[in-house]
Amino acid sequence: MSVPERLRVAGLRPVWRALHERLSSGHQVSRVRVTGLAADEQAAVADLLGLDRYPGPSLTIDVARLEGALGGLDVRTVTEEIIGPVDDRRRKRAERQVERQALLDWFAAHPVVVAEPALLALSAVRAGRDLLEQALAVLAALPGSGRPLAAVAADVTGDPHALDDGTRLSALVMKALSVLYDVPAPEGAQERRALWERAGVACDALSTTVLVAGLLPEGDDPLARVLRIWGGQASVITLAQLQHTLELRERDVWVVENPTVLALAQQRFGTACPPMVCTSGWPNSAAIRLLRSLPGARLRYHGDFDGEGLRIAAYTMAKTGAEPWRMSTTDYLRALEDRPSGCVPPGRVTDAPWDPELAPAMRSHGLAVPEELVAERLLDDLA
Repeated sequence: MSVPERLRVAGLRPVWRALHERLSSGHQVSRVRVTGLAADEQAAVADLLGLDRYPGPSLTIDVARLEGALGGLDVRTVTEEIIGPVDDRRRKRAERQVERQALLDWFAAHPVVVAEPALLALSAVRAGRDLLEQALAVLAALPGSGRPLAAVAADVTGDPHALDDGTRLSALVMKALSVLYDVPAPEGAQERRALWERAGVACDALSTTVLVAGLLPEGDDPLARVLRIWGGQASVITLAQLQHTLELRERDVWVVENPTVLALAQQRFGTACPPMVCTSGWPNSAAIRLLRSLPGARLRYHGDFDGEGLRIAAYTMAKTGAEPWRMSTTDYLRALEDRPSGCVPPGRVTDAPWDPELAPAMRSHGLAVPEELVAERLLDDLA
């Protein structure tokens, strides 16, 4: 449909621009506000609407009245002919919201996030699915075994520079690690290197160690022979020494978060101490490699009942297949009954994948229970 020249005059352009903006909102438009009209534009509007005086620099136009002055044309047609196609921002916002919700649902259901719910905090990060998939793949591959960052990047993404400083993937993984470890996001190159090392990337294979007791593996591997010589006493194993699997006669391996619990077990059981591994907080690459190198063993994990303790437990279970050991809501509530006065708040509490009721209970009571306070109960299990 042809729009007559009288409607295309320059003086009416502000009207069509204002209409284009309002119509593009996607909402029904009954009035439109036009502002900043010069004298010649006021004259053009007055002529179009049949006004007996100039309307002034600003006026509100009734769309029905305007349409009556268009000689049978509708407002949308004229606006699109003069200014261009009308958008639908409302529909596009709705589509973006649907897409965003689909992305959030996919992210929340991803196995890495299900295993480590602390990562749900990343849902606030504006990133596409491809980037998030790569980041989760990197997290699934951590902790590393001391290999260089470029080697880890090449293994996971096929590009040795994918995790270089300055890349979006590197920034997202750094954010994820800071969320997991509950530490501030690194601000400089030195802090980023320290965070990568904490995740087992380019770490020192000699200074990265894990504390054990009661390990008496079979076989002729040098480490197995040395551990048998120690007769089950507490020992420190380096990442460099973990070159082979360790065959144990015992099926259960008891994993604790704090060295004090392992020390108490050593005092109580001596050389008859059951197999124990201590993560000393967040398990490093030596602890993870050791726990993965015990074929057929049933790993039983216990840690602190606080926010970080739940994240460490989720991380350890996700990386090693360990089972929770006295880490249920019932165990927490029972521990509260025996707690001394002065227990501290639990800090930021994220969900526990193995027990959906545990985190709400800890938030409700607002008290942490360090592992050391239930050590005797744990040792009774070992006995």
